[in-house]
Amino acid sequence: MTETTKPEAHMGNSVGIGSEIYNKVLQHYYTEALLLDNLRLQEWGASLATDLKYTVPVRQTRTVQDIEASYIRSVQHMDDDYASIMGRIMRLSGKSAWSENPPSRTRRFVSNVQVFETDKPDEYASINYLLLTRNRFDDDFFDLIPSQRNDLLRAVEGGFQLVRREVLIDQAVLGTPNLSIFL
Repeated sequence: MTETTKPEAHMGNSVGIGSEIYNKVLQHYYTEALLLDNLRLQEWGASLATDLKYTVPVRQTRTVQDIEASYIRSVQHMDDDYASIMGRIMRLSGKSAWSENPPSRTRRFVSNVQVFETDKPDEYASINYLLLTRNRFDDDFFDLIPSQRNDLLRAVEGGFQLVRREVLIDQAVLGTPNLSIFL
C-alpha cells in the first residue's frame, strides 16, 4: 500500500462507530466473511475493484527496537491484483485446485473495525482484525490464523469494492499447510 492508502495515515479522520458509513462498512465485512466461508467465490469476486492490490507480506520476529521492520514487503505470501485473484477464484471454483479438494472449512471472525475518511470522498480506509479458523479433512484440530487487515474500500452503488488489502499475519511461522484460501 502506498503511504496515502495506509489506514494509519488517516487515523485523524475517523468515521464514528455506529454512523451510517461505519455500519455499511461493517455489513460489507460480515457479508464478505459469509461469502468466503460458504465458498461463494464468484459473488465475492464481484465485490473486488478492477484496480485491486492484495498483499500478504512475510513476517519475521524482531526485537522491540526493530519492530517496525517485522513485515518484509519485498517477500510476500501473496502479491496479487484483480486478474490473478480472479484466476485463483476460477481455479478454486473448478476441479484443478487439488489443495482445496475437498475444500477447507473456514470461519472468519472480523472485529475491531475502524474506518477512516480519505482524500477521496468515495473511498474509506479501514483497519480490522481477522481471526480465521480452518479445518481440513477429518482432522480433529484446526488452524488459527490471526491477522490485521489494512483495507481501502470504494463506495459504489449497492455497497463497497475492495481496492487494496494488506493482510498482516501475526505469525512468523504459519501453522497451516498452505494459503490457498483468501484472508
